[in-house]
Amino acid sequence: MLLTITCTPPEGAAWPASDLGFLLHKNPGRVQAFEQSYGTAHVLYPEASEQRCTAALLLEVDPIRLVRGRSRNTPDFSLGQYVNDRPYAASSLLSVALGSVFRTALRGRCELRPELAQTALPLRIELPAVPCKGGPEAAEKVFAPLGWEVSATPLPLDPAFPEWGESHYLHVVLTGTMRLADALSHLYVLLPVLDGAKHYWLAADEVDKLIRTAAGWLAEHPERAWITRRYLARRQSLVRTALARLAEVDDVDPEQLDAVEDNDESDAGQEVSPNEAKDLATPEAEPRTPSLAVARRAAVRAALYEAGAHRVLDLGCGEGVLLRELLSDRMFTEIVGVDVSMRALNIAKRRLRLERMPERMAQRLTLLQGALTYTDTRLRGYDAAVLMEVIEHVDPPRLGALEHAVFGSAAPDSVLITTPNSEINVRFEGLAAGEFRHDDHRFEWTRAEFAAWADGVAARYGYAVRYVPIGTPDPEFGPPTQMAVFTKLTCNDEKGAA
Repeated sequence: MLLTITCTPPEGAAWPASDLGFLLHKNPGRVQAFEQSYGTAHVLYPEASEQRCTAALLLEVDPIRLVRGRSRNTPDFSLGQYVNDRPYAASSLLSVALGSVFRTALRGRCELRPELAQTALPLRIELPAVPCKGGPEAAEKVFAPLGWEVSATPLPLDPAFPEWGESHYLHVVLTGTMRLADALSHLYVLLPVLDGAKHYWLAADEVDKLIRTAAGWLAEHPERAWITRRYLARRQSLVRTALARLAEVDDVDPEQLDAVEDNDESDAGQEVSPNEAKDLATPEAEPRTPSLAVARRAAVRAALYEAGAHRVLDLGCGEGVLLRELLSDRMFTEIVGVDVSMRALNIAKRRLRLERMPERMAQRLTLLQGALTYTDTRLRGYDAAVLMEVIEHVDPPRLGALEHAVFGSAAPDSVLITTPNSEINVRFEGLAAGEFRHDDHRFEWTRAEFAAWADGVAARYGYAVRYVPIGTPDPEFGPPTQMAVFTKLTCNDEKGAA
């Protein structure tokens, strides 16, 4: 089982290709071996010069070690456990080796060359044999949207007998320019997806692995539902949890994520335990309820209607999910989306089809780049401002600056702020105690902590505040999302309150 990663810097680059060794944390001058529970992973460099560097991960799978400890009473105990394609074809075993051998590189960390770890590199990744019953089209549909140029060539069943036809194995070559950490995360998630099988028992932490590794790209992927189901071996409980957490993290509707056929024959043959097999055979029939993302946006729109807002700021608009809904409603005559990320704003432009939008609609929308911790005179004089799942991404010492910029400088008539309720995190399957719902969250507040902060802001800047629960409330821990609705006090209001 072989994987090669080749880096060829552009002419005039300030760094040699052999610096790939720094990013992978493996010395190009050495051959290293790493013991795995199912075999040995070797890392070597067939070439390492200033102009071109290739790192190879060679995985030797021991079929005896792979099945050691399994009960002989299981129905799959047969010669097939020893004679199979696992030593030769890239699968979940190679994915596990990637996560183990290149763990630090996968996380995008490099103390010696931190700037290079954040640099998009010209990469060529080659996999001589990838099991993929969906054919070249499946490889194209999962890798191409991520920026890869994909060459997927079916391998013959036997080169000596071409009349036998093609096998379901592909020779895959990926070329593109991106961060090494992103490239490794794509391989880590998508290799077992293409194979359609996991060669180890699934646990609840598989959801954590998926969210943690693919948080930066999965929610935007057009095949995210198919990827999620196959990565989690169609285990319904895990799939539902992953989709819910993706919706919480990226505001993607689980209804949209879950739009995938249940009769995907290429998913057959998953290695699951008897209890999991029972779970797959008789999935629980649950009534469909609005997703948390849908409920959150509906609550925001209802509060905007109640406030009578026509000119609205979407602060931290991200990729434009809420902007799309506001644009579709003529109640909102002027809409301004603000985000610190230019990349997110460009994605919002594409998703909203701004260039092809009718002129009258386009005139209602403005997209601005800006940080919410700095005052911006362009944001003054609006009816309402929305910060939907934003404050938890701000470092706590910077919250004071955000308060001043929003409530003191922009000072809209109404401010709507939504944030996760950390108390209900214990209900998320696979979310360990103390972990946040998203890797970029700087904090997550309980209802009491959120109310204490919001009450203080309202008192300092002359607003009244009320609280609105969002999502299906838990009898013990409350709703999954909490919203504070701030309304600016008039002089008469302030006298009456006094």
